Amino acid sequence: MHEAPPTPSPTSPAAPAEPLSHGLKQRHLTMLGLGGVIGAGLFVGSGAGIAVAGPAIVVSYLIAGALAMLVMRMLGEMSAAMPASGSFSVHAERALGRWAGFSVGWLYWFLLVVVLAVEATAAAQIAHGWVPGVEPWAWVLLFMVVFTVANLTAVKNFGEFEFWFASLKVGAIVVFLVLGGLAVFGLLPDTDPVGMTNLTGEGGFLPNGWSGVVSGVLTVVFAFGGLEVVTIAAAETDDPARAVGRAVRSAVVRILFFYVGSMLVIVTVLPWTAQQAGLSPYVKVLDAIGVPSAGQIMNIVVFVALLSALNANLYGSSRMIFSLAERGEAPRGLLKVSGGTEKGSGAQEGAGGVPRRAVLASVAFGFVSVVLNLLWPDTVFLYMLNSVGAVLLFVWALIAASQLRLRARLEQEAPDALALRMWWFPYLTWVTLAGLLGVLLLMLTDDAARPQVLWSAGATALVLLVAVGREWRERRARRAPSALTDR
Repeated sequence: MHEAPPTPSPTSPAAPAEPLSHGLKQRHLTMLGLGGVIGAGLFVGSGAGIAVAGPAIVVSYLIAGALAMLVMRMLGEMSAAMPASGSFSVHAERALGRWAGFSVGWLYWFLLVVVLAVEATAAAQIAHGWVPGVEPWAWVLLFMVVFTVANLTAVKNFGEFEFWFASLKVGAIVVFLVLGGLAVFGLLPDTDPVGMTNLTGEGGFLPNGWSGVVSGVLTVVFAFGGLEVVTIAAAETDDPARAVGRAVRSAVVRILFFYVGSMLVIVTVLPWTAQQAGLSPYVKVLDAIGVPSAGQIMNIVVFVALLSALNANLYGSSRMIFSLAERGEAPRGLLKVSGGTEKGSGAQEGAGGVPRRAVLASVAFGFVSVVLNLLWPDTVFLYMLNSVGAVLLFVWALIAASQLRLRARLEQEAPDALALRMWWFPYLTWVTLAGLLGVLLLMLTDDAARPQVLWSAGATALVLLVAVGREWRERRARRAPSALTDR
């Protein structure tokens, strides 16, 4: 029977030097942090939030963004002090025990592999609209093949893909903010100053009261998922501790600015009642200010955003399962990397150091989704989303719990390692945990969100049972020889 490895102390290395490449540059990591969460959730999903919260969606985004920013600050603190390809899974193991590292690692891997299939499905629907003669399942197959090949080659290829994908998304947001700002002040041709009319009219700033703000939070909080991949990718840079600190510092503030700034422009330029769930509010605004072919422009941006997220999630899931295999929590055959053996002294920048078996294991469900799209094209998207909806909140809660334990131990054993510190520890950590619990409880009271919580709670409970059961069996196996010796 596999014997559990000893849990390392916070100051000891998690494992020998990983045989992964160090081909990612600081610019790759910075743009991954900026672009990793700018996706369809912002460009399209924000319409649903505006429909329930009105102009107060700005407050909803501030609350949800603050939660995400606090979680990332905690994660950045731990990752700068203890960089590892498994990121928060390694931190949870050190802080809470093997059961926690196993649980959060497998839950996050499950979340990413399902979401990458969702993203491929959504991108296929857009591509099908452009080329109706090609069925959606064929587009999903094409995307899976292209990005699998890209992730099987050097990690710097992944970094370049994400750099240019993220650059396009960030550029689109900046152009939108500039055009929207000019429209608000009437500085565009054939436009008059808008003023505060749309913020205070149509029922006021809070047309549905504070319950609308809460509903808005439930709608938009998941749009911030994806920032975590930055701390996973940092392990494949030349200076992980410095790289993750810089990426986290820059990403959280700028992303909050992009999200909140976009929403403020949208609800100022147009009445909130003009928005509809399922339709991009960005298209509505661009149409209103006279940008030609606004719908097609945003379709291209959303298409690129989906492919970018697919690429990032495939990368993140492969590194997470690789890290689980390193710690004996996944099959050791997944440790095989290109250009080397299962374990080595480290891979240089280039084609080596790619965990190809981990990539193939992570993309497998994406290829399964090709069949699902062929058999049930109209329902597969919704079922896949419901199966992982609230897993992100469970992952964030374990990140906060891990930081709560590790921060105190690090301050005693390795205070110099805390290059990036969580603000007002431990008070803001407890506030974050309470906020995440509050969101989960509120989702249970919402008819639309309840299925996501129940599916996700079931998946979490199953993984926890497996983790606790494994630990109990291993402890029992270790006690058995000593009991025989005592006799």
